[in-house]
Amino acid sequence: MKKYYFLILYFTISFVFAQEGISETTRIAESEMKSASQLMNFQVNPNTANYDVTYSKLEFTINPGVYAITGKVTTTFKALSDMTTVTFDLTNELTVSSVKQGVTNLSFVQNTSDELVITLPSTLTTNNFATVEINYSGAPATGEQAFTRSTHAGTSIIWTLSEPFGARDWWPCKQDLNDKIDSIDVYITAPSQYVSVSNGVEPEAPVINGADKTTHFHHSYPIPAYLIAIAVTNYQVFTQTAGTAPNTFPIVNYIYPESYSSAVVSLAQTLPIMNIFETLFETYPFHAEKYGHAQFGWGGGMEHTTVSFMGGFSRGLIAHELAHQWFGDKITCGTWKDIWLNEGFATYLAALAIENLDGLNAFVTQKASMIDFITSSPAGNVYLTDTQATSVSRIFSSRLSYNKGAMVLEMLRFKMGDTNFFQAVRNYLADPNLAYKYAVTTDLKTHLETVYGQSLTEFFQDWIYNQGYPTYTITVQNWGAGQAKFVVNQTQSDASVTYFEMPVPVRIYGAGGQQADLVLDNTFNGEQFIMSVPFEVTGVAFDPERHIISANSTATLGNQDFSIDNAVVVYPNPSSDVLHIQMPSSFELEKVTIYNSLGQKVLENTTVDFSVSQLSSGVHYLDIQTTEGTYHKKFIKK
Repeated sequence: MKKYYFLILYFTISFVFAQEGISETTRIAESEMKSASQLMNFQVNPNTANYDVTYSKLEFTINPGVYAITGKVTTTFKALSDMTTVTFDLTNELTVSSVKQGVTNLSFVQNTSDELVITLPSTLTTNNFATVEINYSGAPATGEQAFTRSTHAGTSIIWTLSEPFGARDWWPCKQDLNDKIDSIDVYITAPSQYVSVSNGVEPEAPVINGADKTTHFHHSYPIPAYLIAIAVTNYQVFTQTAGTAPNTFPIVNYIYPESYSSAVVSLAQTLPIMNIFETLFETYPFHAEKYGHAQFGWGGGMEHTTVSFMGGFSRGLIAHELAHQWFGDKITCGTWKDIWLNEGFATYLAALAIENLDGLNAFVTQKASMIDFITSSPAGNVYLTDTQATSVSRIFSSRLSYNKGAMVLEMLRFKMGDTNFFQAVRNYLADPNLAYKYAVTTDLKTHLETVYGQSLTEFFQDWIYNQGYPTYTITVQNWGAGQAKFVVNQTQSDASVTYFEMPVPVRIYGAGGQQADLVLDNTFNGEQFIMSVPFEVTGVAFDPERHIISANSTATLGNQDFSIDNAVVVYPNPSSDVLHIQMPSSFELEKVTIYNSLGQKVLENTTVDFSVSQLSSGVHYLDIQTTEGTYHKKFIKK
């Protein structure tokens, strides 16, 4: 998204460059948030909620040498309730000269709330359609920098960037997160020496009319107002071909002439990244039209549908903006509280490009850098509260919406397994109720749970809705031939989470250079695991491939003396409900007998898991008979 515009990571394979990318992201975020401080003064306009836009024809006349726009916007809409007026968002910096319905002039007013209110000739009843033509001109508002005039190498350029609520600064629209325009046509008239850019494809060649040239773009996919964009300057065009037959499509790149040679080299990276994303997820969602890039004056990028506006062509930026064509453009976050569905996915997909192009070590380095950034502060939730969703800086938090959102996806992938995770995401993208529409966090959760076959409520509660991260302390002890005992303890950085239930990866090492990876399915503090191991353990490492958000976690080798009596463990202790007996796999339980403090037998059982809820509170004693002898334990009934 506007990143803020650029809260992307300029991913590289070294830890140093990854750290520099995080720092650069933060610096850009800070400067962009300052310039965008007024953006949230406008959110959803309730006065535009009574209609659905189905088509817009946008005709603009622009000269990059002049900060001004003349426009004619023709919009067809469907009434969601009976209407006598229709309201569009439009800055009062622009002057509307006329509004028509066919050849009939309609009365209208521009108010101080940056609205254009049009009186319809008669009541438009529910489910019926109307079309209005709005003619306007002027110098757009400058506060949000949604419409910008600048120069590059001495040549003028005009470009737009409307996220989240800047579209009204340069054209009359409905800008919210509940309506997408079904299709658009954009006509840009500019001096003929310039090249114009917008969403979609050019159905015909530009038309020369005297000193001017009109370029027509058609986009046939649903699109929200903030993703419609135009740019005009002396672009040089470089076209690539991507996709797999029969779904091949052009990548049309609009490049400053002074940057052309270096940009062409960098843009070669787009093709393998596109191939990775199509292989992992699905065919590029706008393959019937195009993808492309247009160079502009910001330091990062913006994922306008079918043409990302780019401040440069680093691989990380290319990957991040391309990823948004699936996550953000095809499926758009349904509220700003769900912004991680756009930014978390785009950040994670840029990391997947590293995994697939540079290998595991580079991927691990990138994840370690992200984790360090996430855990640099003890709190922070991924899904925003209502109050947080009114703050630009919080919506576009690089640490939380981008990086923590990305690492939450990595943890879901680890927990579910690659096959289940990627299938669930593919199902999410293909869902007809979401595709080319809007989604919220629960929509993703439903698709993940359907494929996984288990509830993810606890995971989402801990990692997405609540705050912070765990610190693990893991000890391992050799536990007889072919076994090792692991004890997992955890503290939490924020009180909103009582315990982070998560599969915990550890790597064990042997004296002969052996290594093996194990997963401890940890659900409570002090949990013990007796695991089969293929060699005597001489070393252990916590989460070596960085699957989990955590800080200062340790894994150490404990006392090497094995005591057979300690091989049988009773937990949890104390217990109010269920008691579990853990013992080496070579043991078989024959019978467990429980006595109270008076020596009276109160329970007898033959399974390793059983209920003690019926016992009275206090100290109890267990005789545990196994094929390897009888063991005596004590536990407290709460």
